[in-house]
Amino acid sequence: MSGFRQSFAWWSFTARREVEGPAFLAQMAAGGAQGVEMAPEELWPAARDAGLALVTLTGHQPLEIGFNDRDNHLKLQDKVRASIALAQTHGVEKVIVFSGDRKGRSDAEGIANTVEGLAPLAQEAEAAGVMLLLELLNSKVDHPDQQCDHTAWGAQVVTQVNSPALRLLYDAYHMQLMEGDLLRTIRANLPLIGHIHTGGAPGRRDLDDRQEIHWPAVAGLLRHLGYEGWVGHEFIPRDDPVGALRQAMDHFGGPRP
Repeated sequence: MSGFRQSFAWWSFTARREVEGPAFLAQMAAGGAQGVEMAPEELWPAARDAGLALVTLTGHQPLEIGFNDRDNHLKLQDKVRASIALAQTHGVEKVIVFSGDRKGRSDAEGIANTVEGLAPLAQEAEAAGVMLLLELLNSKVDHPDQQCDHTAWGAQVVTQVNSPALRLLYDAYHMQLMEGDLLRTIRANLPLIGHIHTGGAPGRRDLDDRQEIHWPAVAGLLRHLGYEGWVGHEFIPRDDPVGALRQAMDHFGGPRP
């Protein structure tokens, strides 16, 4: 069984526990992780020492302020340009960006504004060898009023920007809450997807029998369609994080130490 490149999100695996950074990174690498996402910059050397790829960083914060508001463009473009430069210098593969909260905007206005704000950044990211990821988030539980909360919304942005350096971050946890229908949606939109995130739904916990997504089916479809990107595990483990990571990775075919 072929495996995907698999990573873990620093914030979620450390959210409810005290860890010693370099030692924890080494433990997760020994558990089979090939990359780490959104790790603090001061831990990047330790991640490399552990053999972990630096997969993603967050391009701008807070998430509520995004590219769907033209008034934000200049400030956000400066932040994302700095993130692209940081990623290029330190070998981080992808920079995550966000639509921002809807605040009464129509879908058409929000999409047009987001396209206008991201298009020049996509050109710069392509030149730098970095990919921008527009993340799909749920507005039902975790991110009230976030506008990029359905696959179709994000897909329109990516299609209109029309750059290989802008793709969707398809977070299966978020999209299970918002729209379900994961397999058909992934199949229809895979050319626009540059990264996959997992998380048990509901609750964003382990990929086990206490949640509703059938992860072997998701993995099987990705394998059948020839997906070659990262699968990033972004959930909060109930108990041992290494054991939870191994269980999650097994759904996607390893690798195991």
